[in-house]
Amino acid sequence: MLAETICSAVSAAGLGIAAITAYRKRFLTATRIAAYSLVPIGLVLTGVVEWVAELVFKPSTWIGFGVLGLAWLLFMTTRAVERRRGRGAVESAGPDAVAPQASAPSLGAGRTPTAAPKRKDRQPEAAPADDFSDIEAILKKHGI
Repeated sequence: MLAETICSAVSAAGLGIAAITAYRKRFLTATRIAAYSLVPIGLVLTGVVEWVAELVFKPSTWIGFGVLGLAWLLFMTTRAVERRRGRGAVESAGPDAVAPQASAPSLGAGRTPTAAPKRKDRQPEAAPADDFSDIEAILKKHGI
C-alpha cells in the first residue's frame, strides 16, 4: 500500500513538472517528462509493484533463489573438476561412443557409390605453378 502511494505521488509530481515545462513553451521536454512520470502509476495499475513487493519480502522466494544458486554452484564445480582432469564430453562417454566406420561418409539407404566416368578428351589439370600466373602478372603490373 505504501509503495502504491509513493508511486502515485511521484507520478503526480512529474505531471506537475511537465505542466510547468509546457507552460514555458518547451513542449518536447514536457512530453518526455510526462512520459517518465506516467511509468510509476502504470506499474502500479498493472500490478508489477505489488508483485515485486511480494517477491522481495517473501522468505520462501529467497530460499528458492538460494537453492538455485546452490544448484548453479554444484554444476560449475563439476564442470571445473571435469576440465581439470582433462576429460571432454567424448572421452567421458566411453571408448565405444564413436563407431569405427563413423569417419566414412554416409551414403544413405539404397545408394551405392559410383565412380565418375573418365573422359578421354578431357585435358589434364594444370600444375599448381600455372594457377599463380595471373596473380604474378597482376603483381608485376603494379611493380611488386
